[in-house]
Amino acid sequence: MGLVGNIREEIRIIRERDPAIHSSLEVFLYPSFKVMLHYRVAHRLYRAGHFFLARWISQRGARKTGIEIHPGAQIGKGFFIDHGNGVIIGETTVIGDNVTLYQGVTLGGTGKEHGKRHPTVCDNVMISAGAKVLGSFTIGENSKIGAGSVVLREVPPNSTVVGVPGRVVKRGDQPIPRATMDQVHLPDPVHEEIAALQKENARLSQRLLDLEAQVRYLKGKGA
Repeated sequence: MGLVGNIREEIRIIRERDPAIHSSLEVFLYPSFKVMLHYRVAHRLYRAGHFFLARWISQRGARKTGIEIHPGAQIGKGFFIDHGNGVIIGETTVIGDNVTLYQGVTLGGTGKEHGKRHPTVCDNVMISAGAKVLGSFTIGENSKIGAGSVVLREVPPNSTVVGVPGRVVKRGDQPIPRATMDQVHLPDPVHEEIAALQKENARLSQRLLDLEAQVRYLKGKGA
């Protein structure tokens, strides 16, 4: 796809996924739009072996937008960064099609690996604000990562992950509709565990009361 085609595609993606955009002209002010133009040029230079020039262009994009995408990262079609300030995407990251990231997301390494050391994010994944995905593993397609989660291990397809460290709290076979991506209404495993403990405690307390009542009845009957 040429430069004009890339621009049209970026405009379409941003207008489709961000309700705050009211005209195509506004898209030209959008950080995601600016950084992806820098990335596309830098990535081609990187693949051609012009590493310094590729990094120079990518760093210009980072200074302008607050979004740092290493030119070696591989990014598919339909990629979208909402707001975007503080987003970091490492060199060996691989991102599939129709992936959405929110502000403060890090796709990074742990500092221990060599070679492939950043995540692979499959198609139709949403990673919410402030989430950190660290390591050379795969986030399966159609998955959702909750805000502020720290993901350190592989995520199966069609999963919802929340918490620190991130835990899979929901599995399903239905993909996430892009039009209804929601960072808020995610399962809360801590609340669910507490609710389960409260329910069990209430059951045991009632059982104890019933036993005490039976003991009093038997004593009274024996007297």
